[in-house]
Amino acid sequence: MCKKRTENLAAPMVIDELRCGFAKKGIFINHKAVLRLMDKLNIHSVARKRKMHMRLTQLDTYHRYRNVLKRDFKATQPNQKWVTDVTYVRTQQGWGYLSTIQDLFDGFIVAHQFGRQNSRTLVLNTLKQAKQNEKVTAGLILHSDQGHQYTSQAYFALTQEYAITPSMSRRANCWDNAPMENFLDT
Repeated sequence: MCKKRTENLAAPMVIDELRCGFAKKGIFINHKAVLRLMDKLNIHSVARKRKMHMRLTQLDTYHRYRNVLKRDFKATQPNQKWVTDVTYVRTQQGWGYLSTIQDLFDGFIVAHQFGRQNSRTLVLNTLKQAKQNEKVTAGLILHSDQGHQYTSQAYFALTQEYAITPSMSRRANCWDNAPMENFLDT
């Protein structure tokens, strides 16, 4: 299908457009000939600038925790084992992010926060809300995935301040955080 284009075209697109136009007239054109002509006429597509991706270690101290929970999703009392995660939610105003903490004793949602950005602040505010809502006992395990929010220095400092033992799923293993993934239906 041939469409009229006015934007900047890369070589493969120029070749397709020319083939489409010439094919209607019964003329077939080689892609190498098109590239030679483009070079001869000094026709070049404008390359997009590459985005600079900062590595996490450049932005913040990176903390990874061992999997203390080890898929033992049963708790004998409240505030013994919590799981947490962030999921995205489509709204009329665009995407939003829901950060949730769930108690494994009875599935109770200890705290939740909604925000427009998937950020450390969202996760930290959820943890602060959980601390206000529930009694945090010594030895409480808080299990998460390896998201950037949970590996940050600020998250580490807050878990230390609240005497919470952080636990983390293995990389790309949703089964290690199954109750939270199931609740969020992700």
